[in-house]
Amino acid sequence: MAEPDTPENLPLSTGPSALPSRAARLLAFAAILVAGICGGLIGYAVVKTSCHGTCATPEGAGSITGAVVAAGGVAIVAVLVLRAMGEWKRIQEGRDAEAARAEHQAP
Repeated sequence: MAEPDTPENLPLSTGPSALPSRAARLLAFAAILVAGICGGLIGYAVVKTSCHGTCATPEGAGSITGAVVAAGGVAIVAVLVLRAMGEWKRIQEGRDAEAARAEHQAP
């Protein structure tokens, strides 16, 4: 009888995953951060050049708006890219499995 603690008997396995690599996910996160910073700077600069007088509140609002819009846009693209990478990996693994089955069936 198998031990209940063996990996084969656990409800969750650590088998293959369609997730993109950790490096790809970290790069996507870094891209979102950089886009947020750049968007904030652009939003601040746009308000600073067009506002006259005391502009602390509009500059802050422009910075936040620019950061959210830029980070949100890059986040959408990053999610789509990471999903495409996962799909590509899954399709490639399927093709490799088909090739291996065909190789074993060939005389």
